[in-house]
Amino acid sequence: STCACVEYYGKALESLIKQVKIMSIHGKMKHKRNKIFTEFRKLPGGILVCTDVMARGIDIPEVHWVLQYDPPSSASAFVHRCGRTARIGNVGSALVFLLPMEEAYINFLSINQKCPMQEMKPQTDVLDLLPKLKAMALADRAVFEKGMKAFVSYIQAYAKHECNLIFRVKDLDFASLAKGFALLKMPKMPELRGKCFPDFTPVTVDTDSISFKDKNREKQRQKQLEQQR
Repeated sequence: STCACVEYYGKALESLIKQVKIMSIHGKMKHKRNKIFTEFRKLPGGILVCTDVMARGIDIPEVHWVLQYDPPSSASAFVHRCGRTARIGNVGSALVFLLPMEEAYINFLSINQKCPMQEMKPQTDVLDLLPKLKAMALADRAVFEKGMKAFVSYIQAYAKHECNLIFRVKDLDFASLAKGFALLKMPKMPELRGKCFPDFTPVTVDTDSISFKDKNREKQRQKQLEQQR
């Protein structure tokens, strides 16, 4: 749903999935977008992490799966996203992830878009990759900051959802969401003000001590910290 989420999960997938080409694309990549898109179309296989910038008017041949991690902000966008697969007589699959509290969206899509859906049973042999993602955040401030930014942008986008009777930000389990983003601590943001999260355990490490792997960025950060002191 957001550029920040694309950047964070694109970076995560690059580290977690080997021998598969991972590419990321979103609306803020003005000059790079065409280059990435052309490069992706030429690949024999791969994963493209993207926002709705790729949801319509784009033809990539033989897309086998469209995975909608975030429910789209409008019902028509859902159909446009699905339309990236099963083109010109080909077969393809589209999957949308929903929380139990969001299941009314299935009926909404069925009525609004004449789009029947089938439930896919959760996979049982799922690897827990969150510790690895946390370790990445502890080892590189760029990953830590991307995760925090992605979490904040996700909640802000959720709060603006067109179907706000189904997608209610006040019903979100912020602690579970923060765990899913492999956060090291809760960010400061208006939506979380005054709330307690007993189910979320922040790391004992002082996050200010996490440095950038990029030496130039770290040098700049240290300079700014010195000025603040």
